[in-house]
Amino acid sequence: MKITIVSVGKLKEKYLKQGIAEYVKRLGPYAKVDIIEIPDEKAPENLSEAQMVEVKQKEGERILSKISQDTYVITLEIKGKQLTSEKLAKKIDELATYGKSKVAFVIGGSLGLSDEVLKRSDLGLSFSNMTFPHQLMRLILVEQVYRAFKIIRNEPYHK
Repeated sequence: MKITIVSVGKLKEKYLKQGIAEYVKRLGPYAKVDIIEIPDEKAPENLSEAQMVEVKQKEGERILSKISQDTYVITLEIKGKQLTSEKLAKKIDELATYGKSKVAFVIGGSLGLSDEVLKRSDLGLSFSNMTFPHQLMRLILVEQVYRAFKIIRNEPYHK
């Protein structure tokens, strides 16, 4: 399986980079993982509604340019569906079983995702009703994907 994480914004914190690198390395036997950073759109602090839409559209165009047509897209959204780790594992396993070998997880910028990206999404996923920094969300996501593969294979880790 090929997993791509498309994320808006540059990861700066060394400790987060190290954590993500560790989980990507652990995922090696299970899947090929690529992380694609999309530059966030520069914008003033106090945006009008129209400016917010424009920023999300520009970031959305960059996101969509990195996703092929045959990819199953999972967008991380506050209003998305909440799954347990076991149910996420089941979803990933089903995708692999039914020939969806390319999966992209999309983490939007601070304003969220454009309507075009949301329309392209096959599954909106929420990790919590809380808001997390986008950089930290990358680490949480790769850990959960790793956990999912351990669950799928009935290997110790997830308890």
